[in-house]
Amino acid sequence: MSDLDAATDQELLSAHVAGDPAAFGVLFARHRDRLWAVALRTMGNRDDAADGLQDGLVAAYRRAATFRGDAAVTTWLHRVVVNACLDRLRAAKVRRADPLPDDLEEYRDRGAAASAAPATEDPADLSVRSERRRLVLDALTALPAEQRAALVLVDMEGYSVAEAAAVLDCAVGTVKSRCSRGRARLAEVLAPLLTDTSREADHPAAGNPPPTRTVGSTEAPRGPPTPA
Repeated sequence: MSDLDAATDQELLSAHVAGDPAAFGVLFARHRDRLWAVALRTMGNRDDAADGLQDGLVAAYRRAATFRGDAAVTTWLHRVVVNACLDRLRAAKVRRADPLPDDLEEYRDRGAAASAAPATEDPADLSVRSERRRLVLDALTALPAEQRAALVLVDMEGYSVAEAAAVLDCAVGTVKSRCSRGRARLAEVLAPLLTDTSREADHPAAGNPPPTRTVGSTEAPRGPPTPA
């Protein structure tokens, strides 16, 4: 392990400002997955997320000397990346539901609030869960950029409201308001869609009904082979 690998985020940023050519790369690699997850969920598609993340990292690289130390380095990095994404959304006036990114599921568990489904979950339940997730993410892209960013940080990445306020560089009350309005809008859009998916799960597909009784067998139940 190199000295840079053992350094804190603050030490890496200071080393970068002092001229160390490798320090910023180590810092970025340390937080890459979560920064990418935030950019992906904020922008709604891979291409725009990659551009937003790149804009943010270039800004952080160039403006590292302006870091005041009044927040954690990771909070500052998230702030720069989220602001870069919001700038792109505002410039493009994105308000449409873009296609979901192909690799969103790969980063599903990178956020602090995410939880994996049990390995033994019923396939039908898993299908309904996946469809609901798709609907939520699809609706998320239709929200105003500021509401979307607040919901991504608080509800999807698991930040506290205070932490999200630090990332977004706004008041705690502003984050609460954006989350409240965003959740209300999502509930309005998703209510009929989620009801439809639940109804489909409750009503099995047409076909032969399940047998009412089983036919007994005189043979012992089969099991794993006995080792020789």
